[in-house]
Amino acid sequence: QVQLVESGGGLVQAGGSLRLSCAISGSTFSFDAFGWYRQAPGNQRDLVAILARTGTTNYSDSVKGRFTISRDNAKNTVYLQMNSLKPEDTAVYYCNALINWRTGGKTNYWGQGTQVTVSS
Repeated sequence: QVQLVESGGGLVQAGGSLRLSCAISGSTFSFDAFGWYRQAPGNQRDLVAILARTGTTNYSDSVKGRFTISRDNAKNTVYLQMNSLKPEDTAVYYCNALINWRTGGKTNYWGQGTQVTVSS
């Protein structure tokens, strides 16, 4: 069974940095894409960054230029490096892994989330 476990969240001052990690219990080569999402209280869960199997990345406009998604296949881990953090980045961050099945279906796997709080 696939499990995703996030770590690295915490409290940081505005302008600071954090690196989130997502440890995956399975080879990262099994997945078609990895993503980081976030959800602030009262808001929906929004996509922050995505990394496709091809290596293509996409970021939400709000984090472009500040956040970087990457993977380490040897460690089966996906990262989100967050720089120049702002109070509006405060949220629970979730790791996601996607498999697109040849039959046409897809399966999303989620971690339990890690809290990031940015103080002003």
